[in-house]
Amino acid sequence: MADARSAIDRPKGNGLSLIHIYFGVSRVPICHGTFYLGNKGQDYFAPLFLSPGDDLLSGSASEANFTPKFAAALSQALGAKAKAISPEDIFQYAYAAFYSPTYRNRYAELLKIDFPRLPLTGNLELIRAVARLGGKLVALHLLESPLLDNLPATYTGPAGPEVEKISHTGGTVWLDKAQKRGFRDVPEAVWDFHMGGYQVCEKWLKDRKGRTLSKDDIGHYQKIVVALSETLRLMKEIDVVIEKHGGWPGAFQSMQNQFDAAQVETRQ
Repeated sequence: MADARSAIDRPKGNGLSLIHIYFGVSRVPICHGTFYLGNKGQDYFAPLFLSPGDDLLSGSASEANFTPKFAAALSQALGAKAKAISPEDIFQYAYAAFYSPTYRNRYAELLKIDFPRLPLTGNLELIRAVARLGGKLVALHLLESPLLDNLPATYTGPAGPEVEKISHTGGTVWLDKAQKRGFRDVPEAVWDFHMGGYQVCEKWLKDRKGRTLSKDDIGHYQKIVVALSETLRLMKEIDVVIEKHGGWPGAFQSMQNQFDAAQVETRQ
């Protein structure tokens, strides 16, 4: 599993900033440049577990990749209950928290200049509820979720379409200038969704411009649409769950000192 540094774009149009928190997840090491940051930062690979020695590919990882400072802050927040959560729980909790729209907007100014900081809470129920949603996000972003079997976006056109001119009109992603080949039922919010600095639905097709899409390619693109649609839904749900436990920053108010101190610390 991996995460990346956060960044924020310059103000645009109405003066509001478009926030991008570049967090992703992978089961294999990723290369530099996987996240597009331009001149706004650097991407980092942070394994959830460390292998003995320097061999990341040994398959015998055993040590959770958290610094003593972060582990101490977590123990202080939860006390004895800290033993009830796993490193995967912590990762999924953090993953969901950083996908919270309210988190991104509330701490936008801080995210311009520093790494994101993970709000801690002594409420184990809240951690588990947020982590459960984070687990769903992780499965979606790894394209491992059973939800991906539900393919609302339908391909229209002949088999083996060539990617020519890409556009989005009336809920359809078109692959040609004549708008005879494309994917229907792709909402504008899904089409516009950015991850890692890229507009995902457009970027995937632009990388294949001039190529013929196979049946597997078409199925893969449909799964991407599902993953993004579900991501948008879960982002809203994360805020709903946190609001039920006191909202921002109430759900974490008693742990504000730890929040101020507990950057999400891993060894990169």
